[in-house]
Amino acid sequence: MSVRLAKQVGKALRTREMTLVTAESCTGGGVAQAVTRISGSSVWFDRGFVTYSNTSKEEMLGVSPHTLEEYGAVSEQVVREMADGALQYSSARVALSVSGIAGPAGGTPQKPVGTVWFAWASGRTVVTACHQLAGDRDAIRVKAVRIALQGVIKLLNSQL
Repeated sequence: MSVRLAKQVGKALRTREMTLVTAESCTGGGVAQAVTRISGSSVWFDRGFVTYSNTSKEEMLGVSPHTLEEYGAVSEQVVREMADGALQYSSARVALSVSGIAGPAGGTPQKPVGTVWFAWASGRTVVTACHQLAGDRDAIRVKAVRIALQGVIKLLNSQL
């Protein structure tokens, strides 16, 4: 399914003459892997940042240490800053970011395993969403990649 979605993302970006950048944490580059499976994706995919640690989020994307401390890496505030930073540190015009708890450890009562935050950004438009995904680590990551790609399509379609 990710290949079909990645092709749709590529078509939507090509039609608009736009490129995509990804900023990924819990998916570990899964979105970038899905899009680069498509031949010719270099026309519409600029780059991907895999920022698994908080330090990498700060150093590579400019996420504020204060934001990370106050809200945690799995938060709306952090994915917004990740998407903003991805746009700032690339030539892309569309960004997606994802940060979550894929498990099996790391969950809390406030943020259980399967909590995943997403952000999609283009220009001044930023859309965020939180999903509570079920399954084991691999299932959560696969679902997160699918949601991330679907979000790019929705963002682009809303900007017609």
